[in-house]
Formats: sequence, C-alpha cells, structure tokens
Amino acid sequence: MSGFSINAQEGAANPVHNNNPVFEGWYADPEGIIFDNKYWIYPTYSAPYDKQVFFDAFSSPDLVHWTKHEKVLDTTSVKWAKRAVWAPSIIKKGDKYFLFFGANDIQSDEEYGGIGVAVASRPEGPFKDYLGKPLIDKFHNGAQPIDQFVFRDADGKHYLIYGGWKHCNIAQLNDDFTGFIPFENGEIFREITPENYVEGPFMFIRDGKYYFMWSEGGWTGPDYSVAYAIADSPMGPFKRIDKILQQDMDIATGAGHHSVIKVPRKDRWYIVYHRRPLDETDRNSRETCIDEMHFDDNGFILPVKITVEGVKSDPLE
Repeated sequence: MSGFSINAQEGAANPVHNNNPVFEGWYADPEGIIFDNKYWIYPTYSAPYDKQVFFDAFSSPDLVHWTKHEKVLDTTSVKWAKRAVWAPSIIKKGDKYFLFFGANDIQSDEEYGGIGVAVASRPEGPFKDYLGKPLIDKFHNGAQPIDQFVFRDADGKHYLIYGGWKHCNIAQLNDDFTGFIPFENGEIFREITPENYVEGPFMFIRDGKYYFMWSEGGWTGPDYSVAYAIADSPMGPFKRIDKILQQDMDIATGAGHHSVIKVPRKDRWYIVYHRRPLDETDRNSRETCIDEMHFDDNGFILPVKITVEGVKSDPLE
C-alpha cells in the first residue's frame, strides 16, 4: 500500500521537534507501537459514526517524519461492520499482524456488532476480516464491547482488555485469536474495573509491575483524562493512584484515550493520546499528539505536561 510523507515540523523554529499534533487530520484513540524498527500509530478516524468506517495508519523512523498509510482496514472488508469502527489495537504474532477493533457501537445484546479482529501480513495492511463475525458481541459484566487492547504478558500469554460504560474486563485469548481460554474458575470475562474507570484501557509492564491505565470523564467534555493503577498481576486488583493526563486550558482540551510506547532497551517512554484544539467545539475535532512520560524513583507516573512542541527526534537503533 502506498503512503505519502508528512513532515509535521516543516516551518517550525526547532528542526529536531515535531509540533503537536504529530500529523494532520482529525484522529483519536491512537495506539502507538513499534514494528520493524519503526514507530507506528493506529488511530480512529474521527468523524460522524456513519463516516467513521475505515482506519488509516502512520509510521515514522524517528517520531518526527510520518508516512500515512491510507485505509489499512475498510468496512468493505468486514461485512458485519455497518458503521463506526474505532479504537484499533494491534499486535504481531508469528508472521501475522492482528488488528482488533470495535464496530457498530452496539447499545444492547439485541444489536449486532462488538469487537472484531482483522489480519494482515504487513503492518500497513491491507487488513481483512479474520473471523467473519465479532469476537465479542455481548455485554459481559456490564461492559460495552468496545475499546479493546490486546496485551502480551511476560509469559507469552495474550489477553484482551476492553470495555466501555464504566466496566472493564480481561479475557485470555487462545493461541490463534479465534476465541478465549477460560480462567481456573471457568469464567471467561473477568471484571477488573478500577475506581472512576470509564473506557480506553491500556496496560504495560515496568520493573515487574503491571501498570493499568484508563480514561475517565466524558470523551466530548473537558473532564476527559487518563488515570492509572499498579498491581502485581494483570488481574489486579487495581487501586486507582492518580490522574496523569488531562487538559491544559492554555494548550488544548479533552486530553485522553491514550497508549504508551517504550523505546526498546531504554527506560524512555512516550504517551500517545488525542486532544481537542481550544478553538474547536465539534466533538469529532480531535487530533493525535505525543508527549514524554516520566516516572519518579518509586515507580509512580509523574503528571504529563501536554505540549505544543511535542517530542524530539528519537530514531530507533
């Protein structure tokens, strides 16, 4: 698939910085990840639900120069997805790339849709529907089947962490990602909802600890933000510690629905998130940004300063 280059810092005073947003266009719910010695971002195309029917992806060797890969997945390849695909989450397993997504914005078990999976042989796609149906199509433990994040544990097990409507579930994926492996007690979907959770879960491991992050507040409002908890297991229990990402009325509103990128072999971390420009009131006017994320000496995440400057060039070795 062809792409075209975007130099987000052209004309900027400092040539080693890219300005936030990192690329042009309305994009939200960004998942940042590293594949094949490149940074990748897979965001939601932020538009009215009936137009939000495809995903673009963006790749960069250094967080400054971005290449757009258009329509890596389109609902024409997912027959059951009629409207509103969003919040992609991707992982490489073997020689395949699996893209998890929410579709149709179902409001009850009587509606058809939920969380789907697409597969491709390259990170830029094209992705095709993997199952021909949703992977999760029902409300379990009160969680709307949206905002999926696929997490690879240190032992190689893969989990799907997901949920809207203030409920979050974790489920262990089977080896080929066609379904789930029940937990010891027979349950498939285990609720791990922390205090104030709304949506947008994300998990990573640092120094043997599991950091669970999520979005709070309403995505259309000024209270949208990101908080976190730490536990010794991906099952928790997760006790909310603090809010670490939120709007700055000098810069932008509605900062939330994030992901985290760790630079390989270094203790350097970036938070990838969306926010709304100060002069925008449309709920879909969201842009993707990157800022640095730091920890204190005890391993707690420090509050993130959202910036216009963005981050310095950071080529992968």
